[in-house]
Amino acid sequence: MTDTSMVMTQKAEDVRGDGIAKPKTAAWKRYLPVAVIVGGLGLGYAFGLNEYFSLSFLAEQREALSAYVEANYVRALLSFGALYAVATAFSFPAASILTIFGGFLFGWLVGGIVVAISATLGATVLFIAAKTAFGDFLKEKVGGRVKNLADGFEKNAFSYLIVLRIAPILPFFIMNIAPALFNVPLRSYVAGTFIGILPGVFAYAYLGQGVESVLIAAQESGQEASVADLVTTEITLAFAALAIVAVIPTIVKKLRRRN
Repeated sequence: MTDTSMVMTQKAEDVRGDGIAKPKTAAWKRYLPVAVIVGGLGLGYAFGLNEYFSLSFLAEQREALSAYVEANYVRALLSFGALYAVATAFSFPAASILTIFGGFLFGWLVGGIVVAISATLGATVLFIAAKTAFGDFLKEKVGGRVKNLADGFEKNAFSYLIVLRIAPILPFFIMNIAPALFNVPLRSYVAGTFIGILPGVFAYAYLGQGVESVLIAAQESGQEASVADLVTTEITLAFAALAIVAVIPTIVKKLRRRN
């Protein structure tokens, strides 16, 4: 075979049936978004940024933060939203704390709305990065029951996402990545994430609106307040009940198909 024919054969292999050239994506380009996220998370911890995402920091700086919000409301609101989105995209385990911050600084309604939008934006960035890097990795590597679970998740992505977002079974950052391994459509992911996090977001924002008395009491007793001090058994049971209600339509649909 001549050099010319070899070149023509190679070009033919690189073209789809519709005449469009196949894109060649280098491995480093696929994994670059994930590498940036992992690197950003590592730098955040290296610079001690995680220390600012705590109730102790809020207790120490609550007056200064409140004064800044009062003097620069719009700027503070936009800055908080951007911070929340970036923290979510880089997988900082601070969703609960930052939502409490939002409720404390802006009230449960405004704070909850900003958190819901920012959390969805940040989670979507992380989802796209994971999907770009790993795609259908899980479905290609496993079989049997796990593959059936992946297929079921893909077919009922919206319902499953709402249930898993409402029920505090898995950490928030894991739920941001896991759907990317199941080939969940972006539209379903965004809608399921936004709707599914609303109950938890407004619950924690409401806790944040009344957190000052807890912080003051903890300071006076010489103790450090934690999220566990704010979350009651009733709230946990309410989340569980909401998750059960959300999963009922999916169960009914499956029963109808069997019948």
